[in-house]
Amino acid sequence: MAGHSKFKNIQFRKDRQDGLRSKLFSKFSRDITLAAKQGLPDPAANSRLRLAIANAKAESMPKDNIDRAIKKALGGDADTLEEIRYEGFGPGGAGLIVEALTDNRNRAAANVRALFGKNGGNMGETGSVAFMFERLGQIRYPPAAASDEAIFEAAIDAGARDASSDADGHEILTAFEDLTDVALALEAALGPAQSTLVIWKAKDDVPVAGAQAAALIKLVNALEDDDDVQNVWTNADISAEEAARLAG
Repeated sequence: MAGHSKFKNIQFRKDRQDGLRSKLFSKFSRDITLAAKQGLPDPAANSRLRLAIANAKAESMPKDNIDRAIKKALGGDADTLEEIRYEGFGPGGAGLIVEALTDNRNRAAANVRALFGKNGGNMGETGSVAFMFERLGQIRYPPAAASDEAIFEAAIDAGARDASSDADGHEILTAFEDLTDVALALEAALGPAQSTLVIWKAKDDVPVAGAQAAALIKLVNALEDDDDVQNVWTNADISAEEAARLAG
């Protein structure tokens, strides 16, 4: 991804620290609770829970928060949580995939639909956008983890599909079903990852610029601010220069 804006083919992340960190911890907590509900509450025996905890720790989420999230699953607090995927189009024709984790399906759907409508987008039917993306595993390491060559060799040995490096760090991509095995193999070779995620990677990019780019970023930010929304993905390609200009 060298030379491209961070807005391209990756999760949008905002840099508003205080309020954002609280929301981020809340989303991590829901992910941990659901993972513990769907499997054993022991991360050693539950790969999804192990990855969810690792991602939370990478963002410095306190251990007490992690423990409380697991206890919620044991206490039945997660029994009504549902994972739901919404799809739609934003300004400039960019496709959007919105992943939600909610205890109220009707509320989540109404909120997401309203946010699309208020910000120049249109919510579509299931499958209207997903075919433009590929579901993959993504493992990231910081630049100091190893040399580019060492990362590539470790990724190939671990069974990854691809690896790339740039100034921001190292990205390893895997088939969705291989994510846990590859992550464990890389951890043994390189240490804990910076993040381990299931992502939606665009097959082709949709260039978006000017007012449409600004409107798209506003839509994505609004979606990410919704309490039920866990992740937002887009196939928009906003140039680094355009992103810098919009960031002001």
